[in-house]
Amino acid sequence: MRTRRPFVGGNWKMNGDLAGGVELAETVSAGSREAVMAIDMVVFPAFPYLQSVGRALGHSGVALGAQDLSAEANGAFTGEVSAEMLLDLGVQWVLVGHSERRHVIGEREELVADKLRMALDSGLRAVLCVGETRAERLAGDAHEVVARQLRSALSSVDREEWDRLVIAYEPVWAIGTGVSATPADAREAHREIRSTLASLYDAELSETARVVYGGSLSPGNVTTIVAEPGVDGGLVGGASLRADDFLAIASAIARAA
Repeated sequence: MRTRRPFVGGNWKMNGDLAGGVELAETVSAGSREAVMAIDMVVFPAFPYLQSVGRALGHSGVALGAQDLSAEANGAFTGEVSAEMLLDLGVQWVLVGHSERRHVIGEREELVADKLRMALDSGLRAVLCVGETRAERLAGDAHEVVARQLRSALSSVDREEWDRLVIAYEPVWAIGTGVSATPADAREAHREIRSTLASLYDAELSETARVVYGGSLSPGNVTTIVAEPGVDGGLVGGASLRADDFLAIASAIARAA
């Protein structure tokens, strides 16, 4: 029997407008009453819409998340958003180290580690994203890349903080491409992630830590992906912009629980 509480997050990225975001949040919150009894469910809208989306979610049980945060507490950092500001808006979760931040924006591993430390120190819950590019995978370096990302980001994370942390495995070659990892791919990657966690902490933590899959997750493939014993849910991109698809994914993950 699965003992880890499943997680599903909807990363809206830089999409939509205010009216559409509020409508999407209202539809998701209304349709998720059963799912939130069994899983943690979070939506991650763009910064300008956090307050309005948070109000639309109300007390539905669907939590509000942010897509990023600053590694600095405050100060002269034009364009940055602090953890304190996010908390002030009712944000509970934050994404750290998403592949687009790493590979498009150019965030280095040291910055990802600093952001994770800031999130946890501030009382936020964090989804730490790790994953390899297509070139790294073809070179046979996928597992080492992910292990290196984990070692760097978790270097200052204590065992006692893991109740506020989720790992999201993102095969970068599958994000936004419509190509999803096979269940076997997901099983192998999640097994390697848990092996790395065991080496960094211990076997017990590697079994209790929540590790979810992110990479073109859809209603069509979610059941087979989350059926794998090491997969605890998903971080959803494009499908989270469609309420019916996102709710279908959440329901499938809840049933798997």
